[in-house]
Amino acid sequence: MIYRVAFDAVISKLDPEQCHEAAIAAMDIAGRIPGVPRLVRGFYGRGIATQRGAEAVAHSPALARHFARPVPSALGVAAGLDKDARAVSILSALGFGFVEVGTVTPKPQPGNERPRLWRLLDERGIRNQMGFNNDGAEAMRERLRKLRSTPAGRRLIIGVNIGKNKTTPAANAVADYVTCARTLARYADYLVVNVSSPNTPGLRDLQAVDQLRPILTATLEAAREAAGRCIPVLVKIAPDLADDDIAAVAALVREAGLAGVVATNTTIAHDFGSGGVSGPRLRQRALDVVAALRDRLGDDYVIIGCGGISDRESAQALMDAGADLVEELTAFIYAGPSQPAQIARGLTSRRA
Repeated sequence: MIYRVAFDAVISKLDPEQCHEAAIAAMDIAGRIPGVPRLVRGFYGRGIATQRGAEAVAHSPALARHFARPVPSALGVAAGLDKDARAVSILSALGFGFVEVGTVTPKPQPGNERPRLWRLLDERGIRNQMGFNNDGAEAMRERLRKLRSTPAGRRLIIGVNIGKNKTTPAANAVADYVTCARTLARYADYLVVNVSSPNTPGLRDLQAVDQLRPILTATLEAAREAAGRCIPVLVKIAPDLADDDIAAVAALVREAGLAGVVATNTTIAHDFGSGGVSGPRLRQRALDVVAALRDRLGDDYVIIGCGGISDRESAQALMDAGADLVEELTAFIYAGPSQPAQIARGLTSRRA
C-alpha cells in the first residue's frame, strides 16, 4: 500500500525512463552488497520456494524434459525490465522464480530517440519504443560470469533474451543471434530468440517461418556448442500474429527441436502512436495464444505465458490456459516490490 500511494502521488508524475534507470541502478548496487539479497528475500520473498511452489512446477512434463534444474516458482520477470543483467539478485530475492534478462544484442546500442517510454495510467499499461537499448553481449557476459562465480548466483534461474542489432540487415540476422548465443549460453538456464519486438525495423518480419527457420536452427546449434550441454532455446512471438502463423510457428518449434515458446510480446494493436503496448489490454489475446500453442504442441514443449498479468487470478488464468511458467513486467512497475511474492505463493499447476 505504501508503494502504491507513493506511485500514484509521486512516481507517476516523474519521467518513466528515469525512474526505471534509477530502480535498476538501486537494485544493482543492493545486489552487490553482501547480505542484502538475503535480507530482501527474508522480508519479501520468504516462503516462495515452498513445497507448494515446487509441486506446481514439478507437474510440468515439459519443464522436466527441457530444464536442467527445478524452477523455484512459476512466476518470472519478463525481458525488458533488466536489459543488462544488473538486477537479477534482487529481483530473485523479491520472489520471482526466474529472471529473463535482455533483450541483448551483439554490439552495444543506444536504442531509439527519447522520449520512448510512456505510462498509460488509465489502464495501468506501458507503451514503449525503446529499440533494444543495451550494453551488448560482451558486457552482459561479464556480469553473468561474476554472478555465476558465487554460490548464490549459481542457484538463480536466468533466461537470456537475444536479438539483432538495428544496423544489421535482415539478411544477416542469423549471425547476430548466433553471436549472442555463443557469448551467453554458458551462463544461461535458457535462451529466448526475440523476433517479435515492434521497435526494431523489420524485426517482426523474421517471424515468417522461412526466415525464422535458419535463425532458430543456427542459434540452437551455437548455444549447445558454447554451453557444452543441451540448453533450452525458445522463441518469443507477438500477440498480433494471425492464428495460422501461430500454428506455423508451433510446427517449426517441433521441427527445429526447440524447447518451446514465450507468448507474447507487446502489441501494436492500439492508437497511442508508435511502439508496443503492454498491460491489461494484452490479457485475452495472451490467453488465446497460449491455449492455441498448447493445443498444437501438446505437453512436451515449454510455454511461458506473458501478457496482461496484474494479480494472482490473471497469472493463474494463463497457467490454466496452458502455460508452464508465467512472466510479468508492467504490473510489477505499478504494484511494487511486495507483489511478486503475493502472486507466486498462490500459483498452482494446470496439471495439479
